[in-house]
Amino acid sequence: MVNGVGSPLKSKIAVEVPADPDAGWLLCDVGWGNDTTGPHIALGTDEPGIRGLFRFRPETAFPMNQLVDVLLCGDSTLTRAERELIAAYVSSLNECRFCFYTHAAFAAVRLEEGMTLVRQVCDDLESAPVTDKMRALLRIAGSVQRGGRDVSAGQVADARAAGATDLEIHDTVLIAAAFCMFNRYVDGLATFAPDDPDVYAERAARTEGYVAVLADSLES
Repeated sequence: MVNGVGSPLKSKIAVEVPADPDAGWLLCDVGWGNDTTGPHIALGTDEPGIRGLFRFRPETAFPMNQLVDVLLCGDSTLTRAERELIAAYVSSLNECRFCFYTHAAFAAVRLEEGMTLVRQVCDDLESAPVTDKMRALLRIAGSVQRGGRDVSAGQVADARAAGATDLEIHDTVLIAAAFCMFNRYVDGLATFAPDDPDVYAERAARTEGYVAVLADSLES
């Protein structure tokens, strides 16, 4: 198994994939910052990551989750696993612990190869065993992470040549841009990312969209 990030930023993600896919998975310290002094503002909850921020400001939480529902769970010619993989990849490039852990888990439970493929993509995109179309879309996502103007006409042409539709290219760019926002939201307020894999695996197994999960959380 391999690991890291296929971009100018190299991650130190360590993920153990058990022989039994139902036995869970283990996330180890990625070597990224995880402020243990607490968030910059009083959230009034001990929920981790973006979940605490959603509870603090539900008026903004619902539209953000509606956007994620459309991008990651809505009708698309890209599978949910592929879209979650884009989200996890961008979060790894941004070294956002909580968002990477969360969306790596969501991708892994929906991929036949599980966390192994997530790791391979984050270690070296060019050698990862993904389709040419997915590789081209992930290249575009990586360019968005560095800056929107880094997306080149050549990258878009390569994605089209590999079979990507304009809608798939559009959604890849928007997923990458949205997760740059989410990553900076989570880390800009110094939220906490637990190391316990069960925190992420439990939610990853749910099949509802993000709005439904948020509603359940706010009601509890």
